[in-house]
Amino acid sequence: AAEAPPPSPACKNRAGRLSLRKMLRTSATAMRGMARAVRCADGANAWARASAAAARGLSSEAMQPAAPPLPELPDLHAGGADARADQGLKPREVVEQLDRYIIGQADAKKATAVAIRNRWRRLQVPPPLRDEITPKNILMIGPTGVGKTEIARRLAKLIGAPFIKVEATKFTEVGFVGRDVEQIIRDLVDHAILMVRAQLVEKKRAEIAIKVEEKILDQLVGENSTTNRDSFRGLLRQGLLDSRTIDVEVPEPRRQSGFDPSSPGGNSQPMNEIILRFDKLLQQGGRRSERRQMTIAESRPVLEEVFSDKMISDEDVKKAAVHAVEQEGIVFIDEIDKICSRTEYRGSADASSEGVQRDLLPLIEGSTVSTKHGNINTDHILFVCSGAFHQCKPSDLLAELQGRLPIRVELQQLSEHDLYRILTEPETSLVRQQVALMQTEAVNLAFEDSALRRIAQLAAQVNRDVENIGARRIHTILERVIEEISFSACEHAGDTVTIDAAYVDAQVGDMVTKTDLSRFIL
Repeated sequence: AAEAPPPSPACKNRAGRLSLRKMLRTSATAMRGMARAVRCADGANAWARASAAAARGLSSEAMQPAAPPLPELPDLHAGGADARADQGLKPREVVEQLDRYIIGQADAKKATAVAIRNRWRRLQVPPPLRDEITPKNILMIGPTGVGKTEIARRLAKLIGAPFIKVEATKFTEVGFVGRDVEQIIRDLVDHAILMVRAQLVEKKRAEIAIKVEEKILDQLVGENSTTNRDSFRGLLRQGLLDSRTIDVEVPEPRRQSGFDPSSPGGNSQPMNEIILRFDKLLQQGGRRSERRQMTIAESRPVLEEVFSDKMISDEDVKKAAVHAVEQEGIVFIDEIDKICSRTEYRGSADASSEGVQRDLLPLIEGSTVSTKHGNINTDHILFVCSGAFHQCKPSDLLAELQGRLPIRVELQQLSEHDLYRILTEPETSLVRQQVALMQTEAVNLAFEDSALRRIAQLAAQVNRDVENIGARRIHTILERVIEEISFSACEHAGDTVTIDAAYVDAQVGDMVTKTDLSRFIL
């Protein structure tokens, strides 16, 4: 563009100044037009270079710096042989673990061990056939106090799969006031979410600990300060600063609805959905927090919870929990004989009887249950049912329900020798528990072998003559034996008390000779 002419004497007047301003505006407009033309030319040249590179067989992306790779999402429920090849418990290992706490009942242990192993085996089968393999549900039959519930309790601690134990008498038929059987699956999902979250927190324990340590150091020396940070870090790891007070941002607890959707009122699923949506609306703004003063020792669990919530996605936890429930979930239904009516009394109006059996049919066979975390398919959930069947027989169950429990295991009554083994062999036997309780009072309690054999003999005799309640009889007799010792333990600190057969007879033997034993021993 041509440069503006030098000012002339005529510019001193008003007309000259206006003419100069007009010329400057015209020059600026011309310069902006030239800049746009240059940019267009550069774009055309870049397009031409990209076209030439493509013609030579190169991609246009090759001419640009490579973009950083996307972060990989954690595979929370990696299914397949590679992920669990070394995690499956073998049947013999399951039985060995159960033998540490439960005496006898080898058939029941083998059946449950095989069922658990089959869960792992199914996951190793290729997908087309994997979906067709359904679990073989189990019905355990045996008198009370022989270990049916204990097997379920130990399995829950042994396996890493979602597990829930329910009482069949808690549920009522659909249409009656009470809880319907679909609540079993909803409770199982809630338990699985807690289990998966705990597993993820454990995996990230080291990373969370580092963040908690840095947050505490920020409060001690300042966020941007590097002076003495390493010195304070060493003192912090040694626990020398645990009593020092710091300010911590404590988030408000998660909002929980005051209404229990499982409360009496029939089907609770619509209310579940309403509560879920309402909670989402309340939490859209995030969780508020307040500043509190607490010691470093008190602040650690609070900060661990804060950072675990930030590092673990609720959606990932929910997806992993739903997958675990559908593929590895186990439901133990106890006291199923209490919802069974004898043949001559069928058709009664009991809301906890045959109606519950009919509601269990689609659940055990395989159906879709709606929960607040999504739909759950029960095709591959293992159901283990148990009952004493004192007043009825397993054949009194609905025929359809019997067909859905193909594996039957009968648990044997406990003999005198079994009761003696219960007192001596399990790692958490009642005798070890009583000895540990007395040690808290500085009293050394010792049981002679003759005393243990006498307790087992009395328990077997009362079970045979009065009512057979299995191993629970040992609780009553053992409490009778050590009642005086427990009462006066505080006054005999440092003493050693030895219990022999004569002492057992002195405390319990006279009661066995009475006619009405139920007045003294339950």
